[in-house]
Amino acid sequence: MSDIALRSEPVARPRDFRWLGITIVLLLTAACLYAVWTLYIMGQPLLAMLILVLVVAFAIIFTQRRFYASRFIFPGVAALLIFTAFPVVYTIYIGFTNYSFLNLLSYERAREVLLSRSVIDSESERPFGLVSQNGQYQLFLPEAAGGLLSDPFALDGTAVEVAANPVEAAPETLAMRDLVPLRANLGLVTVTIPDGKSLKLSGLRTFAAITPEYELQDDGRLVSTLDGSTLTPDQSVGFYRDDAGKTVPPGWAVNIGTGNFEKVFNSAGIRAPLFAIFIWTVSFAFLSVTLTFALGLLLAMVLQWPHLRFKPLYRLLLILPYSVPAFISILIFKGLFNQNYGEINLILKFLFGIAPEWNTDAWLARSMIVIVNVWLGYPYMMLLAMGFLQAVPADHAKAAALEGAGPIRVFFSITLPQILPPFLPLLIASFAFNFNNLVLVLLLTRGLPDMIGTVVPAGHTDILASFTYRISFLDSGQQFGLSGAISLVIFVIVTVIAYANFVAVRRAAAKGGTT
Repeated sequence: MSDIALRSEPVARPRDFRWLGITIVLLLTAACLYAVWTLYIMGQPLLAMLILVLVVAFAIIFTQRRFYASRFIFPGVAALLIFTAFPVVYTIYIGFTNYSFLNLLSYERAREVLLSRSVIDSESERPFGLVSQNGQYQLFLPEAAGGLLSDPFALDGTAVEVAANPVEAAPETLAMRDLVPLRANLGLVTVTIPDGKSLKLSGLRTFAAITPEYELQDDGRLVSTLDGSTLTPDQSVGFYRDDAGKTVPPGWAVNIGTGNFEKVFNSAGIRAPLFAIFIWTVSFAFLSVTLTFALGLLLAMVLQWPHLRFKPLYRLLLILPYSVPAFISILIFKGLFNQNYGEINLILKFLFGIAPEWNTDAWLARSMIVIVNVWLGYPYMMLLAMGFLQAVPADHAKAAALEGAGPIRVFFSITLPQILPPFLPLLIASFAFNFNNLVLVLLLTRGLPDMIGTVVPAGHTDILASFTYRISFLDSGQQFGLSGAISLVIFVIVTVIAYANFVAVRRAAAKGGTT
């Protein structure tokens, strides 16, 4: 009977909740589709397309049981596409456009900005006063005898058209401090005076006749209401051109093909500093990796000396630079290396009578950056070396010593060859990091001192990353398209370095497996 009773009880099955899960997925899909439409309306078609693909994939994967295993990797793939792949693709896309501070808008928006420009008739400009009465307002335009007083109107944020009629006496008007809060709503008021002119707010204290500077024609040209000159849209450069062929800002973003890349490689004012900065970037990364590796390995070997006393104290003191946030150390060194009142120059001047120009001399500024970067990076190399040295068999060194080899010969013939293979991938990764060490340059020197005779801002201590950053955000021109082209070049270089890192790791793993 108990078995029969147990069998008669209803058993909840997972598929009973399947439709609830599908409903939730469909609701999330609908919300995401609305976000896709919003992104498209906002002028972000690339991002909207990417989100649309992910939304469709989400709906398929989470409603079809045969894709059950893909549900676990979908979030990671989606995050990779949105936060890694999309920025790279979008930056490459920007490199083929004229996107800059003069070409931020769309064509329609640029046309609206030009059409919104107006001309103030100075002859019709006159002061005004505002009369408040029973929650409504009247505009008073004083004249020699009395003035003009408008019909009552409400300042409620809507456009208002009123007529003004002559009055013999000037009414009591609001003080200026009371007018300022109403200025935005006053801009929506149009008052018609007896001679037929329509006046609008032209300044903090005046009304005047205002006419549009341009009128739109059927063929897309803009005709000036002042002199009849025309502005013609040129889609190849993203600007309107006047009758003389000169461009008139603001412009709009258009695809210019390889124009930015041609500018990089054909303009001497860009090509020369770019080449110099590239050489310095490679040199800076190589020096940083080499010196931090050498200093870290040396200190690790000293700390491995069995007769050294107070090892824990020394180890703690040597690791301190690694525990302090890098930006704090950089700012401290910026003060120490100040050539006017920094402690380093004060000490050098007291001892040797010299005060190096760390901030204005190109080679000294570069030396300062390398010194600071070595200080920041050697603890990491030291910690790695301390671990790798523990794996070197002591019998090898003892056997070499019995054969008459000195400490230097033992290091270069036995110790270094054994720790270098596992160190190599980390050294390549460190090289890639220092290749793009933007924070150090911006906080310490900002790329200064500047190079002379360049078309774009470029400094002797700039690396490619800071050079691109200055073009994009610190230059008055903000040439995003040009910086996108340079970023593509950097991306190719870093990709090669990353591939070299992958090959080094694979070879090191293969070598470790055969030993």
